[in-house]
Amino acid sequence: MKLLPRKIETIIEPQAVIEGAGVRLKRSIATRELDYLDPFLLLDHFASDDPRDYEAGFPLHPHRGIETVTYVLKGEVRHRDTLGNSGSIGAGDVQWMSAGRGIMHEEMPQVRPEGIAGFQLWVNLPAKLKMTPPRYQDIRSGEIPEIKMRDGARIRVITGTVGEVKGPVTDIAAAPIYLDVLVPSHSSFQQPIKRGHTAFAYLFEGEARFHGDDKEKGTLISGPKLAVLGDGDYLKVTTGEIPVRFLLVSGKPLHEPIARYGPFVMNTQDEIKQTLYELRMGTFVTT
Repeated sequence: MKLLPRKIETIIEPQAVIEGAGVRLKRSIATRELDYLDPFLLLDHFASDDPRDYEAGFPLHPHRGIETVTYVLKGEVRHRDTLGNSGSIGAGDVQWMSAGRGIMHEEMPQVRPEGIAGFQLWVNLPAKLKMTPPRYQDIRSGEIPEIKMRDGARIRVITGTVGEVKGPVTDIAAAPIYLDVLVPSHSSFQQPIKRGHTAFAYLFEGEARFHGDDKEKGTLISGPKLAVLGDGDYLKVTTGEIPVRFLLVSGKPLHEPIARYGPFVMNTQDEIKQTLYELRMGTFVTT
């Protein structure tokens, strides 16, 4: 079978939103333009040197039926939950939290001279896992392998596989790839992506050409932008004078109905009603 490059289906301009107690974000998934990219429910990019943009944080709030992936580029985010877990993640760290049947937690960016920057991705859970016990995978920066490719590209492998190198986040239902890719100027990057899996690239620094279409020079994209990729077997990116840094994310679509209400994502409206009832009755979180 001939291997096919991934074509760009849509280019999404991130939307400015305010979430939590007043945190300013750029949102690419969970907008009017792109509501859902099965199995990905939300992508937020936070980045500011002004404490007023982030210090209010995300006070105690609930989740059910999803996984949240927080990747910090700079600064520090402290977290705690009603199950007794607490800690912090800093530059280069990742927290992959499976909310399962329910958790109440808070995430509070800390005011630091360097400010804050990073991403939060929400991944849907299949119906069979939505009511499983919550769990965390906290991955420190030093545990995330970084590969330097022959042509100069550097890849941090959070989950998935690049060559023989596997990322430290494991046992995720969507079988995801989550890579932080830096391609220097006048260079290229190519990565296999399993056919049939949903995939996107989020450019947050620089610019690059995506070679998935019939244009000889490819399609030039400048960050910050989200590129939704069509089906195929691999992604190819090249750079000119300007280097590029982007997240490359893919995962197995669930093809299940979703019922969504804020931080709750279930399969039916009745399940959402049950969730809200438990929240009102104080039985939402069980130890």
